[in-house]
Amino acid sequence: MKRYELIVFDWDGTLMDSAAMIVDSVQSAARDLGLEPPPEERARHIIGLGLGDALRHALPDLPEDHYPELVERYRHHYLSRDHQLTLFAGAAALVRELAEHGFRLGVATGKSRKGLDRALAHSGLGTFFHGTRCADECHSKPHPQMIEELMDELAVAPEQTLMIGDTTHDLLMARNAGVDAVAVSYGAHPRTGLAEVNYRYCADSVADLQAWLRANA
Repeated sequence: MKRYELIVFDWDGTLMDSAAMIVDSVQSAARDLGLEPPPEERARHIIGLGLGDALRHALPDLPEDHYPELVERYRHHYLSRDHQLTLFAGAAALVRELAEHGFRLGVATGKSRKGLDRALAHSGLGTFFHGTRCADECHSKPHPQMIEELMDELAVAPEQTLMIGDTTHDLLMARNAGVDAVAVSYGAHPRTGLAEVNYRYCADSVADLQAWLRANA
């Protein structure tokens, strides 16, 4: 018997090991504009938000008309290297196992549609997901729109849905959508920050997450 019908994954920092490159791209974009780059902790905190919102949080004192250039420089640095990114060890096997056991799988991400499609194609996981939502299609996390639309599209109730993510933005989105959440501590946000939001479990590795899902999902 399955406890959940739909499992929704965040992408960056949950399935793909991309947090360090995102931080470096934010800092490099700031330097391109002659700005003091945000410290790593601040740059990590914005991972998971839509790009515009993320950069406004990372560099809140930048004049509004300079953000488009900052976005362009971020994309330049990130997209020139995103083909180098890899999934966390065991992530592909986990997704395949869940699909084989009949779960409906989704992605709710702060990436753009173009960025997620590139990542799904590069990782080879695109065929396993039944629905995906991106920040340029919906409100940015922690607004619940991404999860709500996935539940509507796949005809799954909140009590049958589980969100898995590495940031407080993911956990708050789950809470706002009325669904259970599992945190992972190996991504962008530290366990101490994640603990500020309720979740069913916090996994320290993909293997740990897989074991919990086998026993509880």
